[in-house]
Amino acid sequence: MAHSITTPDQCLQALRTFSSQELEHEIKHPRKLLLESINHRDKRLDTVWAPFDYVNPKARIVIVGITPGQHQMENALRACHTRLQTGASTEQALLEAKTFASFSGPMRANLVNLLDDIGVAYRLGLGSTAELWEEASDLVQFTSALRYPVFVDGKNYSGQPSMLRQSQLRGQLERWMGEEMRTLPGAIYVPLGPKVGEALAWLGPRVGVSDEQILTGLPHSSGANAERIAYWLKRKAREHLSAKTNPDKLDAARNALIAQLRKREV
Repeated sequence: MAHSITTPDQCLQALRTFSSQELEHEIKHPRKLLLESINHRDKRLDTVWAPFDYVNPKARIVIVGITPGQHQMENALRACHTRLQTGASTEQALLEAKTFASFSGPMRANLVNLLDDIGVAYRLGLGSTAELWEEASDLVQFTSALRYPVFVDGKNYSGQPSMLRQSQLRGQLERWMGEEMRTLPGAIYVPLGPKVGEALAWLGPRVGVSDEQILTGLPHSSGANAERIAYWLKRKAREHLSAKTNPDKLDAARNALIAQLRKREV
């Protein structure tokens, strides 16, 4: 059973009024920023608003995670709150908060290396996709299949229950990710991880985005995939891989993505 708490607009207005102390309390125990709380079987699914609303209408590439985690949520809320308190416009505060919090730390470095390797920087006319976080930020939309942070019994959502099978999560996917894909029908999409790839493959035909625009198969850029990333980038030889890494599958995915990008003018 779902219990709708509030709306994204109401959450943004609440954020404007928070003191720093109130914000820190809300980060730890969301109440005014709680969008929805769902009982699914024996687990609680909470969706918490964070300032990931901005959609860049000029984006030529969309990088899609599964959902913002706790760390991203905290960074975005603090950054947005600071900018609102210093007089920034709503749009500017949302843009800066989202860019600041998107794919930060080692995950960003891995992602840059993977995207550069398959030719994304070349297709965008960049020296490196690292520029997407800097002077070329007008070319990118950072987003998540589930736009707002989802927590399962207080822990970051990682794909279970399935967002395609659980009705409330599927509704979030259709509403917010669908809105972004309809706004950016000519962009290319980079899903991070197989769960996101499945979600975009399901959603794409419903919103006018073709399979050719979705670059499925890139290893997730998290540290947990260090060996797969090292092999993909030719930093680790096949004979030194552990049994958990399938080099043939990685080679096939890499070759397919390189060919897919060569066929498509971004």
